[in-house]
Amino acid sequence: MEPSKIQPEGGLNVTLTIRLLMHGKEVGSIIGKKGETVKKMREESGARINISEGNCPERIVTITGPTDTIFKAFAMIAYKFEEDIINSMSNSPATSKPPVTLRLVVPASQCGSLIGKGGSKIKEMRESTGAQVQVAGDMLPNSTERAVTISGTPEAIIQCVKQICVVMLESPPKGATIPYRPKPASTPVIFSGGQVRAEPAYTIQGQYAIPHPDQLTKLHQLAMQQTPFTPLGQATPAFPGLDASPPASTHELTIPNDLIGCIIGRQGTKINEIRQMSGAQIKIANAMEGSSERQITITGTPANISLAQYLINILSTGFLH
Repeated sequence: MEPSKIQPEGGLNVTLTIRLLMHGKEVGSIIGKKGETVKKMREESGARINISEGNCPERIVTITGPTDTIFKAFAMIAYKFEEDIINSMSNSPATSKPPVTLRLVVPASQCGSLIGKGGSKIKEMRESTGAQVQVAGDMLPNSTERAVTISGTPEAIIQCVKQICVVMLESPPKGATIPYRPKPASTPVIFSGGQVRAEPAYTIQGQYAIPHPDQLTKLHQLAMQQTPFTPLGQATPAFPGLDASPPASTHELTIPNDLIGCIIGRQGTKINEIRQMSGAQIKIANAMEGSSERQITITGTPANISLAQYLINILSTGFLH
C-alpha cells in the first residue's frame, strides 16, 4: 500500500480496517435501543461498523472504510462514551471528569512501529495529541494481536487515531496475523480467582496506588470474565489458568475519614457495587475517637482483593462514578 499523509480534515481515500475491544456495557451504548445508535453511526459516518456476535464479556467492534469515514465513526463513538460519562456523573458527588478510553486491537508486528525507536513515536503521539497511549506488553489470548489503549478527550483520541492510522498504513503487518477472538461466557460465575501480580503494576499518585493502564485493562478483563482465565501472554502470564481456586486471604488498608463517604456512597450504594464487582468481602471499621482514619478489611482471593483495592483507591481520587 502506498504510504500516504493524512490531511487534517481526513481527506484520504484509503480503505482501512480498525478493530476495537469493548466490554458489554460499552457495546450496549454503541448499539443503542433497537440498534438505533449504531445505525445512525453507520449512516452519518459512511463506515462499515460490525460487532462480533456471542455471549462474551468482551466484543470486537470492526470499523472499515476510507480513513475519513473511520475518523467520523471514531468521533461519534468517543463523543457517545463522553456523554455516558457525563450522564453517570450527574448522580455522583465527584467533580473531576474521567477521560474517555478506547482499546484498539493491533497486530503485534505493527506495535514496534507505533512505539518507535526507544519509545520516540508513542512519546510524539502523546505530546502532539494530549492523549495517553499505552501498548500492552503481552499479546491477547490465542492471538498475535495486542491491545492499544487510548485515553483522553474525544478530540485528543480522534487526533491520536489519525496518527495511528498513518503508522499502520506506512508499516503493514508482517506475516500472518491470528486475530483475537473473545471467549464466550459459558458459566454464570461472575468472578474467577486468578493470581494478580499487583506489586510492580502500580504507580503512586499522591498517597494512592493507581494501576498502570495495561494492568487496569487486565483488571477490567478479569472483573468481566465469566470463565476461568487462560494466560494473557505466553511469556509472562498475569493470570494463570485456574486448576484450583486460590485460598482466601485478608488485606487491610486505611482511608482518611473525609473520604470514607465517597467509598460508602448514599445508603451504601458504592460499597455494595465494589463488593459485587470485585467478589470480595469488605468491612469498614467504626470511627475511632481521636483518629482521622478508618480501617477497611478486604477478604477474598488475590484477584478479588486486587480489584477491590483498585476500586476503593480510584473512588478515593474521584475518578469512578
